[in-house]
Amino acid sequence: MRLAICVAILITTSSACRYKSRENSAGNQSDSLQNSAGVKIVSQADSLMGSQVFFSTCTTCHKDTSVLRAPSRGVLSTMTPRAILAALDNGRMKTQASKLTESQRRAVAQWVTGQALIQHTIPAEAYTAFAIHNNENIYSGWGGNLEGTGFRTAEDAGITSANVSTLKLKWAFAFPDANQVRCKPAVVGDWLIVGDQYGDVYAIHKQDGKIGWTFLADAAIRGAIQLVEEAGHITAYFADYSTNTYAMDVTTGKLIWKKRAGFHPESSVTGSVVVYDGLVYVPITSFEVISSINPEFGCCSSSGGLVALEANTGIEKWVHRVIEDKPEISGHKKNGKPIFGPSGAPVWCSPTVDKKRGLIYIGTGENYTVPATQTSDAIQALDLKTGKLIWNFQGTKNDTWNLACPDGVNCPPTSGPDLDFGMAPMLFKRSDGKDLLIVGQKSGVVYALSPDHGKLLWKTRIGKGGALGGIHWGMAADGINVYAANADNSWAIDKRDSLTKPSPGLYSLDPNNGKVLWKKVPPPCDTSRKGCNLGNSAAPTVIPGIIFAGALDGHIRAYASSNGEILWDYDTVKDFDTRNGIKGKGGALDGAAPVVSNGMLFVNSGYGSFGQIPGNVLLAFEVSK
Repeated sequence: MRLAICVAILITTSSACRYKSRENSAGNQSDSLQNSAGVKIVSQADSLMGSQVFFSTCTTCHKDTSVLRAPSRGVLSTMTPRAILAALDNGRMKTQASKLTESQRRAVAQWVTGQALIQHTIPAEAYTAFAIHNNENIYSGWGGNLEGTGFRTAEDAGITSANVSTLKLKWAFAFPDANQVRCKPAVVGDWLIVGDQYGDVYAIHKQDGKIGWTFLADAAIRGAIQLVEEAGHITAYFADYSTNTYAMDVTTGKLIWKKRAGFHPESSVTGSVVVYDGLVYVPITSFEVISSINPEFGCCSSSGGLVALEANTGIEKWVHRVIEDKPEISGHKKNGKPIFGPSGAPVWCSPTVDKKRGLIYIGTGENYTVPATQTSDAIQALDLKTGKLIWNFQGTKNDTWNLACPDGVNCPPTSGPDLDFGMAPMLFKRSDGKDLLIVGQKSGVVYALSPDHGKLLWKTRIGKGGALGGIHWGMAADGINVYAANADNSWAIDKRDSLTKPSPGLYSLDPNNGKVLWKKVPPPCDTSRKGCNLGNSAAPTVIPGIIFAGALDGHIRAYASSNGEILWDYDTVKDFDTRNGIKGKGGALDGAAPVVSNGMLFVNSGYGSFGQIPGNVLLAFEVSK
């Protein structure tokens, strides 16, 4: 998402590793050996090349002792070679790997993981015929509605307080070679449409977990997929990590159009697109937060933004840059080279549409370099038709940070604390008819703003906050109260205030005044489990009487919305037999909210970043009939 504290190899994607064997530097086929467990290992030639490349190119950041800004060699060894190669080819390490040959990138990916790159074969029985009809029920997008509330009605949910305890696992689907599952599935009739970290998009049958069709994008699909039905045709809209934006025919799984939305060479997309009134709105962040690690990189010149494309054609209608001023030399690094600014203020989150006011709201992140701007760590309201800035509310001033901090030459003179608005703002109508724009920040503060002019109405601190703390991915609202997931990850909290203590968990707040109605801390996790963490970082989903919220310890839980009582709990950190024949394992629950539809619950499990528990499965649960 949108986290500016990204570990250096947070996996994106590449289609370049769809092969069974590759040529080594001598042009010969590398002989893949097998160990006693039958796992393909790396040939001697590739192993030698990979070790040479790693020690000459990668060890500056990826030391044997892990540091926050980059995973250690030990951590890298737990990843898949496909994941490493994806980051080098078309992901977060693309800039650092730009001078390596294809053979060198393949070799280092295999050497550091100790595994050969292979092609996974999904058995024929994992596929089924795809068919949809007109007037199918559709549920899609980051928050499930234009207001971004994450609410499902009792009729649509099919799950109640009376039957939630009967939820049982129905099937599991594994994404090949993945170590995290970020894309929120869209629902159309009996089908889920979901993407993975390598750009594969699948149509998966809700009842049996079988594949109807697949589509290959150019890079990772991190946000939610938006479905739009018009004149009997259903179109899927989504953006990949490289800002390529797609319109796809859901009936056939075929591309309609593709357009790069980024307006800077390092532009990227972590949030979700929103489609409204003939326009596709694409949130823009930047690779520069990662590229800044390289002391030779000319840091930094990008800006976050929002781009509007025509839904029928992909033609660009307007571009909003969060930072209007063009970057200039703002100082010099320790090595004497210039550093540029202002920069940064990425839009990690998804936009929220206010059709009543003709506005669209975005949240922004920190500045990458000085000078700091008033538009960083802010909520902005833009005109839907023109992209003109209507108002700007800043939550934290003078927040300058990038991944070179604290010791790299590209780190700003005063760095941090990296307190993005990482969630999509929520439109909430109170019982008295008054509209609020409610948003949480990584600072641990929840704000209620006037959607008309951005005036602060109330604010409540529910956590200590920090780079991995506070309200990370989002909140939910049921028209009665608002519910906030607070991460307060102990590994990256704001250490400036020693008096405020971390306070992870799920919170219910009164929308009238921000008063905390109840708080529920997840039960202690198994401390012997690597990656044990109590935080609630993933966005929650709410239905009448129940909140579904995933935790970093891998548990998905159902909470009573009245008092926070845990009504159902399932530990996803285990191995799974999957419907598509790929080895499956659950992990930390982070990122997108779970999806509820007609008596079923769909949960992403696995988030192998920031020392959290990796995994690669989409899980389907069903209540007893």
